[in-house]
Amino acid sequence: MAAVLASGSGAVLSHLTAGQLWDILPSRSSDIEVTRPGFSRKRRHIRAHRSSLADDESLVLDHIPVTSLSRTIFDLAGILDRSGLERAINEAEVRQLTDRLSVPDLLARHPRRRGASRLRDVFADWTADGGITANDFEAAFSALVVSYRLSMPRFNADIAVRGRFFKVDAMWEAQKVIVELDGRAAHGTRSAFERDRERDRLLLLAGWRVVRITWRQLRDTPELIAADLRELLERPATSTLRG
Repeated sequence: MAAVLASGSGAVLSHLTAGQLWDILPSRSSDIEVTRPGFSRKRRHIRAHRSSLADDESLVLDHIPVTSLSRTIFDLAGILDRSGLERAINEAEVRQLTDRLSVPDLLARHPRRRGASRLRDVFADWTADGGITANDFEAAFSALVVSYRLSMPRFNADIAVRGRFFKVDAMWEAQKVIVELDGRAAHGTRSAFERDRERDRLLLLAGWRVVRITWRQLRDTPELIAADLRELLERPATSTLRG
């Protein structure tokens, strides 16, 4: 808040600092970034960006003026690499954060702004991924198993671990290997995120090796997935860490 006040009228937190306030980026020690409509005097530990924001591109969060969630993601697209941008977007989705202004709205409003092309590519892929059903995902994974001559797993298998019962997407029981087809529709909420990580921990403690595979990985790098699975299936299973 001190940085915003020091930056003058119309200033708001933005970029990496806004991402941290929205809790979609990890905290880090760096200069505080603000955006304001005009020039401002350089101040130590404050990095000022000059831009005029529409009324719906900023708001007050935790009593601090900040760029809206969508505008924050748009600004991050201009400074993060693709993987960093995808992590931030995924974190916003997992936390179920919402904004009255959508990212596509901003892309239409600022089509040539820095980061627009990268953001368009990411959202195009995510939209395509969102149309993949669980049956499509399972069929594609089954085809990979057959194409690369891996042993066929049990699909949609039930497993009991420490008094808990889980259904897993694919399981090689003898090798104690489990594959989870990590679709965003099924695993994208905060409760599902927490539940999945708890299940992974319990399975690991019981000696199971859990591999999570996304649709994009299955589509773009099937040979790498097949090679990794083959190596894992040929490697002796670890012993149970705790009964």
